[in-house]
Amino acid sequence: MVVKDAELPYLRRCVELAAEALEAGDEPFGSVLVGGDGTVLGEDHNRVASGDRTRHPEFELARWSAARLTPEERAAATVYTSGEHCPMCAAAHAWVGLGRIVYVASSEQLASWLSELGVAAPPVRTLPVHEVAPGVVVDGPVPELTERVRQLHVRFHRGRD
Repeated sequence: MVVKDAELPYLRRCVELAAEALEAGDEPFGSVLVGGDGTVLGEDHNRVASGDRTRHPEFELARWSAARLTPEERAAATVYTSGEHCPMCAAAHAWVGLGRIVYVASSEQLASWLSELGVAAPPVRTLPVHEVAPGVVVDGPVPELTERVRQLHVRFHRGRD
């Protein structure tokens, strides 16, 4: 997939947010919600270290948008994210009617990295977004940033070298 140059700053911010999550002791995921006019509407990073495993940034941004944006604004928005949405987040994204998703690393890549690191499989099957929410336009991965995301996951699961 070819990402437009104008989209790279949003994706870099997602990686920065993932790094912030890691520094806060959480799993390294970050997301940015961008309106149809290019305005950043919100951003977040993983907060699952609190014990609530649903505190994914994509889920939080979906809930935020449902409460604050019109259906038309949601449909015109794009969610940029460091990792492809999990099934829970993909479903939330589709249910609230958000537009496109652009991710740095795919769920398949993440599953491969975690397997290489000896990390146990999650309790929910890893699926591509299009299998959960077939109507959502999805673009990714973004090769020029993927290695940075992989390194954050290595640091999280192996220690902070």
